[in-house]
Amino acid sequence: MGAGGTRRVSSPAAAAPAGSVGRVQEPTPTSRAPGQPFTPGLELAAGFAREVVSPLLADVPHASALLGWGSDVLGYDTPRSTDHGWGPRLQVFVAAGDVERAAALVEAGLPQRYRGREVRFGWDGMRPRSQVEVTTWPGWLERQIGFADPQAMSWRDWLLVPQQRLLEVVAGAVFADPGGEVARARAALAWFPDDVHRWLLACQWRRLAQEEPFVQRTAEVGDELGSAVVAARLVREAMRLALLLAGRYAPYFKWLGTAFGRLEHADGLDGHLRRAVRAVDAGGREEALCAAYEALARRQNATSLAEELDPRVRGFHERPARVLDADRFAAACREAVTEPALRALPLLGSVDQVADSTDLFGSPAACLRLRALYRDGADERARDGVGVEAAVEGVGP
Repeated sequence: MGAGGTRRVSSPAAAAPAGSVGRVQEPTPTSRAPGQPFTPGLELAAGFAREVVSPLLADVPHASALLGWGSDVLGYDTPRSTDHGWGPRLQVFVAAGDVERAAALVEAGLPQRYRGREVRFGWDGMRPRSQVEVTTWPGWLERQIGFADPQAMSWRDWLLVPQQRLLEVVAGAVFADPGGEVARARAALAWFPDDVHRWLLACQWRRLAQEEPFVQRTAEVGDELGSAVVAARLVREAMRLALLLAGRYAPYFKWLGTAFGRLEHADGLDGHLRRAVRAVDAGGREEALCAAYEALARRQNATSLAEELDPRVRGFHERPARVLDADRFAAACREAVTEPALRALPLLGSVDQVADSTDLFGSPAACLRLRALYRDGADERARDGVGVEAAVEGVGP
């Protein structure tokens, strides 16, 4: 049994021992059946829950869902996805006292295959095993985001959870939830509290403000590659800003463009950003980015989350660069925050604005170690030159 009363139903040949990944010589079966028509993972999981797992637990009160990691949870899976970590899988949530019994019932009753796909499968050297996780809902949620009760989360707590981890809770599908426990938590996590939303917008505008003149300046000194890299960085930040403005959590970076592409772009923002990354010179990059900045500024004004500002670009002091002066929007969003302690923080951002590490975002415990960034007095520490490393010094696991 894992932490929080978790049992992953598995065959006797369960998972490879720690440290053995890469040393398994025999091939690792996956659930893929060559030539089989593709069924999206959420649809496959719904049938698996209804036709296989729920009947095995007829006498055990339970909820079931497909949440957490995976392109199938986000609805982005394709036939390519079936070669790796994809197949009939679920989470089953029961009372703590029922975990052992429910896991045993599922293990004893699982078929070898479901709709032509292996029910016990592995990847990356993992020995084949069932991908039905039997656990408690609070235990699963705490492992997913670091907190078992969303209703009790403070604004500081919200800043310590990467957006991709929140998305993995509110995306996916719930197949059974008789007590409504899962639905209540998903509703509470559906989007940031208003003050947190405004502060994150302020931080995202600040990220644009810090680099918007550099597309021109790098090219001016002959660094065309550097100019292109800066433009690409700004495109990424613009995409994340667009998602924030639309009330959509940003996914794992592989899927950022997919999520952005599914937003409404009647103002042509998507085209502006494509032109920015395809441009062959700094002038083309700057022109496309300026059009994107103005579109984002108009979207910001339409939210009524902060004071409306002039969305037009302008010159950058006496230099030839054209910019939005995005710090104007950062300041307006920050001023609209009503919580004094949050408004007083330096605009460092949440954990996934401060950092850019897949390993960090995969570990809620590691993210929680950044809590010192958001303590009262952080603004004074920032002005005194205390950086991220010093802010988290001595913070325990």
